[in-house]
Amino acid sequence: MALFLGIDSGTQSVKAVVYDTDTQRVMATGQASHRMIEHLPAGHMEQDPASWTTAMDAAILQALDHVDRSAIRGIGVSGQQHGFVPLDDRGAVIRPAKLWCDTSTVEECRLISEALGGDAAVIDTIGNRILPGYTAPKILWLKRHEPDHFARLRHVLLPHDFLNFYLTGEYFMEFGDASGSAMMDVRSRTWSTRVLDAIDPLVAGYLPAISESDKICGTLRPPIARRYGLSERVIVSAGGGDNMMGAIGTGNVTSGVATASFGTSGTIYAFNDVPVIDPQAEIAAFCDSTNGYLPLMCTMNVTAVSEPFRHLFSKDHDALNAAIETAPRGAGGLVLLPYFDGERTPSIPMGSGVLMGLNANNMNPDYMIRAAIEGITMGMNFGLRRLNELGVTTREIRLTGGGARSPAWRRIIADVFGVPVVCMVEDEGAALGAALQAAWCWQRQSDAGLTIDAIVQGATALDESTRLEPDPASTARYNEIQSFHTSLSKVMEPVFEAHSRAFR
Repeated sequence: MALFLGIDSGTQSVKAVVYDTDTQRVMATGQASHRMIEHLPAGHMEQDPASWTTAMDAAILQALDHVDRSAIRGIGVSGQQHGFVPLDDRGAVIRPAKLWCDTSTVEECRLISEALGGDAAVIDTIGNRILPGYTAPKILWLKRHEPDHFARLRHVLLPHDFLNFYLTGEYFMEFGDASGSAMMDVRSRTWSTRVLDAIDPLVAGYLPAISESDKICGTLRPPIARRYGLSERVIVSAGGGDNMMGAIGTGNVTSGVATASFGTSGTIYAFNDVPVIDPQAEIAAFCDSTNGYLPLMCTMNVTAVSEPFRHLFSKDHDALNAAIETAPRGAGGLVLLPYFDGERTPSIPMGSGVLMGLNANNMNPDYMIRAAIEGITMGMNFGLRRLNELGVTTREIRLTGGGARSPAWRRIIADVFGVPVVCMVEDEGAALGAALQAAWCWQRQSDAGLTIDAIVQGATALDESTRLEPDPASTARYNEIQSFHTSLSKVMEPVFEAHSRAFR
């Protein structure tokens, strides 16, 4: 028997799964919550990395209580992308980590982009724009706003890299997560000297070398092995960002399949053999964590919008589903721009929520909830359309995340996307993907030619009871509404900027 631990450390909790390669089943799970740091200025989103390790310990021990610990061979870690964990020369955390959803670095994005010659030059240099969510502007923010902390900086890690460091004591990065830092040229898979110099030339010495995604980060440190009751020979794989691990965990490792995650934020991504560079930078040109590529769109507002609406009208999840079904398609003319926390795709960092079209007939909870769900889904579809324009075609979209559990919401997703959709049997895609990558890394020690596709076959089952085909009439109607939704977003951009200046 060979068992593998998969860890998914997100913004709200850490989840752990134990996967058995013999039975191709998840044998046990664990979960522990952690919190954001509260009462920060608007746009600042931070967490204490110690809260991640505490939650990871708890989740792992919870899962291990139900399996034979002596059978654990490897651990894989999935983590929230783009965060900045600053460490000193002893490997101690200097200050809380700034997260992917932190939008306080707009000015730093501008400074780095201008130093490189503008957005087009940045895309030509690294394949992506410099966006507030990415890691690069967070490092410059530290230099500009907390120079004493910057003076102590000696190591830069991403959140999943920090958890790998906690487990192994090794400073390590792999292609997938590193590609979301805005410091790596995705074409050459190397750190960009031009970007690093625009931040500070010293930063080049604070970054680990970038490794292939099938490599082993290290083995468990003795105190960690004792804490978990595991062998010190247990390997820790390269790991990756949550989207990269989610791709593995949904079997999205060959062309033609896309994954759409309807969690706190939303992503759609698909495997590709070559980089997909978007000159408009609506799509992120990421690498995946299997040594391929993962063109990806990301919105910041999915259940981060639906949950406040649910709480506003005091509805449980069944009642939310019923409200969606009760209101008609198009919500009686209500349109929601769901940019509660700004937005990344389309790039509107100063955005806020806009509800348009209120009248006496549609001003009721069911219509507002329907408008919210349709607005969220159209925000996702904006990115799916751009993926298609760049030549990334999909015959099927595999759904994960809390939003996908609602049958009524799944119907809207199928009709708005115009593509068949289906959920996974095992919904913890990122944690499962991390376990599968660990199994791949471990088995490649004795079989160097083993492919990730061979690992995921049979491990990523589809829940065919959830499959939905799009309704052509509904898709046609939603295409019309989508056009208006996209136009309204563009019209509102200068209004958002003016609002931000007036009320900041």
